Amino acid sequence: MTIRRAEAGEAQAVMQIINAAFKPAESFFVDGDRVDLAQVRDFFGKGAFLVTEDLGGCVYVELRGGRAYLGLLSVDPERQKGGIGKRLIAAAEDHARRHGCRFMDIRVVNLREELPPYYRALGYAESGTEPFPEESPTKLPCHFICMTKVL
Repeated sequence: MTIRRAEAGEAQAVMQIINAAFKPAESFFVDGDRVDLAQVRDFFGKGAFLVTEDLGGCVYVELRGGRAYLGLLSVDPERQKGGIGKRLIAAAEDHARRHGCRFMDIRVVNLREELPPYYRALGYAESGTEPFPEESPTKLPCHFICMTKVL
């Protein structure tokens, strides 16, 4: 499987991957889509989306000096549990290393209880918490768990 950097013109396809992947996992606490087209375009202006050749998966990576941020890991629901997510994470980490980053940061929603163990198994450690954005209404109270990995 080839992983490449997405082009800004692919923002619509990236948005569709993200929303398709997040809806089944987050619909119990979030109404609506995870991102809209304007948000995805904004992300393209700050960082990069790495995508699989067939646009069946993507991950966002943003370089922040000696650190990088990984987010919006998304795999087509029909193709999840096949290792695509791990390959995308590895590609994001390699991208960050090539640009001189020594740490990768992520945030996961505390209600997604399966995520901290998944990321711990990949070498990430919990480093704190952050509030969930007030402008994103949720059905249940929640917050972010911050995690970091030394690259």
